[in-house]
Amino acid sequence: MTAAGDTFPTRTFRVTRADLVRYAAASGDHNPIHWSDSTAARVGLPGVIAHGMLSMGLAATALRGWAGEGAVFEEYGTRFTRPVVVPDTADGVEITVDGVVAEVREDGSVRVDLTVRQGKQKVLARTRAVLTYAR
Repeated sequence: MTAAGDTFPTRTFRVTRADLVRYAAASGDHNPIHWSDSTAARVGLPGVIAHGMLSMGLAATALRGWAGEGAVFEEYGTRFTRPVVVPDTADGVEITVDGVVAEVREDGSVRVDLTVRQGKQKVLARTRAVLTYAR
């Protein structure tokens, strides 16, 4: 990551209902919209949805893989725009993450903009991170 406009390869994550159960156990978020089709339908959702923080975490995982272990996340944020609907199938759903260096700052920090999608639909917006590197 040295110049504005540099990109990193698309990273794809598969999310299944089993992943949602594991994430609920780790996070303590056991809201039934993340595991119950009837509850999701009752509250107007198109189906069981992934935890928003799981999607955000997957994007950060992609960025960490690209930036390397020497990178320090100084800032990281996003807006949740669409739910990630996870069908009750063995294949689940794919989430893809792309990124581009938006800015290299005078202090050596780097701002990266990420695009996070389920299929062609963006599920996170304004996903940005500022990274510094240990010297």
